[in-house]
Amino acid sequence: MDDVYEQLYWYLDLDSNGILDVRELQEGMRDLGFTVTQEKGKKIFTTGDINKDGMLDFEEFMKYLKDHEKKMKLAFKSLDKNNDGKIEASEIVQSLQTLGLTISEKQAELILKSIDADGTMTVDWNEWRDYFLFNPATDIEEIIRFWKHSTGIDIGDSLTIPDEFTEDEKISGQWWRQLLAGGVAGAVSRTSTAPLDRLKVMMQVHGSKSDKMNLVGGFRQMVKEGGIRSLWRGNGTNVIKIAPETAVKFWAYEQYKKLLTEEGQKVGTFERFISGSMAGATAQTFIYPMEVLKTRLAVGKTGQYSGIYDCAKKILKHEGFGAFYKGYIPNLLGIIPYAGIDLAVYELLKSHWLENFAKDTVNPGVMVLLGCGALSSTCGQLASYPLALVRTRMQAQAMVEGAPQLNMVGLFRRIISKEGVRGLYRGITPNFMKVLPAVGISYVVYENMKQTLGVAHK
Repeated sequence: MDDVYEQLYWYLDLDSNGILDVRELQEGMRDLGFTVTQEKGKKIFTTGDINKDGMLDFEEFMKYLKDHEKKMKLAFKSLDKNNDGKIEASEIVQSLQTLGLTISEKQAELILKSIDADGTMTVDWNEWRDYFLFNPATDIEEIIRFWKHSTGIDIGDSLTIPDEFTEDEKISGQWWRQLLAGGVAGAVSRTSTAPLDRLKVMMQVHGSKSDKMNLVGGFRQMVKEGGIRSLWRGNGTNVIKIAPETAVKFWAYEQYKKLLTEEGQKVGTFERFISGSMAGATAQTFIYPMEVLKTRLAVGKTGQYSGIYDCAKKILKHEGFGAFYKGYIPNLLGIIPYAGIDLAVYELLKSHWLENFAKDTVNPGVMVLLGCGALSSTCGQLASYPLALVRTRMQAQAMVEGAPQLNMVGLFRRIISKEGVRGLYRGITPNFMKVLPAVGISYVVYENMKQTLGVAHK
């Protein structure tokens, strides 16, 4: 194979100067019938360019292809379940299932057709190698990574399942860049939708006093009481908690996945759900006092607190440390229905798209992924909303004059007897209104941040 690679190098080196640039690689591969996009070209260069001079010399080119071939061989063997030297549609279905992606035999045949050069509807090692030779997708996981549940989207909710990273991303340091990009996207998205978030909290806490608190009335009331700036009250805490929460959640998720799966075993949807829920619970335990501060600041009147520190000091002085964990139990209980329904609906939508709309590709495109993500998280919120409402009420109870300090069960009873089941969904309208702008803003900022930080595109 070395001779073939050597011939290929000198064929691609159009000006015969002993070094390859991205343009030569793209043009040469196009002449050979391969499509190498700019993104793929850049990834080949960043992986193979050892001395970081922006060029590939002969040694670097040969090393890249040999390393790449090893990875392709491993990917081929992991797919070839019966070791007959060929990959069939059923083997693709089986392999993707272990990665938590369920596809039908029909979709597997579409994947095979795109790689199968001789029309046998099976793929041998030569066909596999030729297809992936200049495609930086080095393992089966990368081929389906665009169906990852998380796409760096932040909808201002703390309950989402953490992001997944490949071993390659962990080694190269891409993971922390993606987390940073997601954090910045979350901060911009939360700040943009903060007025709707504060209105939701106000309606959850004060809605029972009067049925008059609606969208327009609520905004008018907040502006009248504290001016336009007051619409962002509590947003600082909401933004500050992104970093510690993401860090703890990511670390805990990795630990729980290791505990739940045996060495070398792939993480399935169920394990991902359990690990994600437990990671969410761990992160919430760490940052919960900030959740309480956010609620208190959002509900607080003008001049009541001069800032986050002042709010924390006053709570500690008047109510003791226990106040920082008010509403902790309903918050923890809310993680399970949210994460479970979010993942289940996402899997359902994904299967539906693959069954009915996947013609010659299993890549759904950005709009489909964003739509699936927004819809599944909305369904998750709908299921866990009564618990979220009770949590917020418990966090703010001490501020509402004359309100008895009830526990979770007492509050549920009181809300249902006084306001009916509808009372458990107060503030859900502004909550849903912020989903689409939050998803859109978050995605745009996330993609731009990834480019700025030099994160390789999926």
